[in-house]
Amino acid sequence: MRVMGSETEYGIHAPSAPGANATMMSARVIQAYAQLTRQRAAGGAETRWDYTDEEPLHDARGWTLERNQADPSQLTDQPPVLDAEAVALAYGREELEQDGEDETGSLLMNMVLGNGARLYVDHAHPEYSSPEVTNPLDAVAWDAAGDLVALSAVRRMAADPQLPPVNLYKNNTDNKSVSYGSHENYLMPRAVPFGDIVRGLTPFFITRQIMCGAGRVGLGQDSSRPGYQISQRADFFEAEVGLETTIRRPIINTRDEPHATADKYRRLHVIIGDANLSQAANYLKFGTTAMVLSLIEAGLAPRVEVHEPVAALQAVSHDTSLTATLRLLDGRRVTALDLQWMYHEAAAKLAQDTGVGDSVDGDGHTHALLERWAATLTDLDSDRTAAASSVEWLAKLSLLEGYRQRDGLQWNDARLGLVDLQWADVRPEKGLYYRMLARGRMDRIVADETIARAMTEPPSDTRAYFRGRCVSSFSKDVVGASWDSVIFDVPGHGRLQRVPTREPLRGTEALTGGLFARHKDTGSFLAELLGQTPPPPPA
Repeated sequence: MRVMGSETEYGIHAPSAPGANATMMSARVIQAYAQLTRQRAAGGAETRWDYTDEEPLHDARGWTLERNQADPSQLTDQPPVLDAEAVALAYGREELEQDGEDETGSLLMNMVLGNGARLYVDHAHPEYSSPEVTNPLDAVAWDAAGDLVALSAVRRMAADPQLPPVNLYKNNTDNKSVSYGSHENYLMPRAVPFGDIVRGLTPFFITRQIMCGAGRVGLGQDSSRPGYQISQRADFFEAEVGLETTIRRPIINTRDEPHATADKYRRLHVIIGDANLSQAANYLKFGTTAMVLSLIEAGLAPRVEVHEPVAALQAVSHDTSLTATLRLLDGRRVTALDLQWMYHEAAAKLAQDTGVGDSVDGDGHTHALLERWAATLTDLDSDRTAAASSVEWLAKLSLLEGYRQRDGLQWNDARLGLVDLQWADVRPEKGLYYRMLARGRMDRIVADETIARAMTEPPSDTRAYFRGRCVSSFSKDVVGASWDSVIFDVPGHGRLQRVPTREPLRGTEALTGGLFARHKDTGSFLAELLGQTPPPPPA
């Protein structure tokens, strides 16, 4: 369908050390997973991040924010730094020196994994950024693989008696006024006017949450008002369009950092989604958004504009009955379901006209996606019990209502907040989502075996294959990598060799698999890849 990917910042908590520094704890998570990958691949299946082409201050509206005017959280083109105070507050320098540094003597904050993903510390949270994939099923698989990476790190830390236990949660808020991100990325042609993207996506994003919201106990950024709402993130958005991601959050983010050939591609950076554990919700989130982008590119997105989009976004999130109406600028009033049906009908017509939605001769994804999109909207309107097996906010709500009815709890009861938190625990024996999944009460879209394989293997049909295979095959000689480059330090070459990977659909298994099969040493591998004379073998 199109190149896409996810970014998940995990909530982090050390029950026995509530005052521990979150950045330091997050670094511990990265360190723990690095120890595991060193055991899995000789020489270590990880490498450092190459920040050379990071451009977080470029704005899709045509300008670049001055560095001295940016919020520090926007400067993602430089590695995070742990100062001495943070280290001391967390565990103490002596303990860090004994166990917390990598082989070079510096604390590991960033890894590129053998599956093509990135694992690093971002905004005081451990973040997993999935490798690039080309369809929503793979997006679900490699996003869920990140949850296994997080779980492995938690298990590793729990096995070390010298470290306090650390729990990770796939959610988006601590319910004390702090929110952390779950972002999506979609590749688009640069030629599509950004104004068209804003007009086409805004009504869709305001209402997409009725299928993809993860559910949240409490209203308002600090949850000071009792209640339950559809989205984890909606209350934290304050603008319609903007460059920021952690302050004044906008419905449409304008960061123009393509991580690809800049005059050809745009990377749409979506910050408004919830972190989903429900596979069906995640599948719809990526799949329907990709379809709406196709509508925008074809000039066929529904021509609707919502009055006061930010207020409408929060009104939809607070309306679990799905009956509230939104005012459109043309005077009509419609429900969130009505708006989603408008987008579905437009997407179905485009799929029929282009042939991609054919059940036999289509692209293999669009037909099934349209079917599930329609079934979910139908169930949300007429059979919410059926919808609860795939719509995450409904599944969580059904669990919470069970506790409320059994124990007579009001929405401001702290025990309901704990249920909300425990829903997102990445440990299957503790996480309430995983318990419902095990009992067959949540739909499975991707097999467990596929997710386990995605934890260590890259997708075969994007440049992530080249990146992941370089890291897992030649890790001793890979000194850095990013979304659009891999940097080698080959013995005997005397200089670093940077291999650009600016075309997301090159570097695939079909194009480079034979190269990896033919070469076991980095020098001959690069020589054939770059058409160079192989270096002499080491003396």
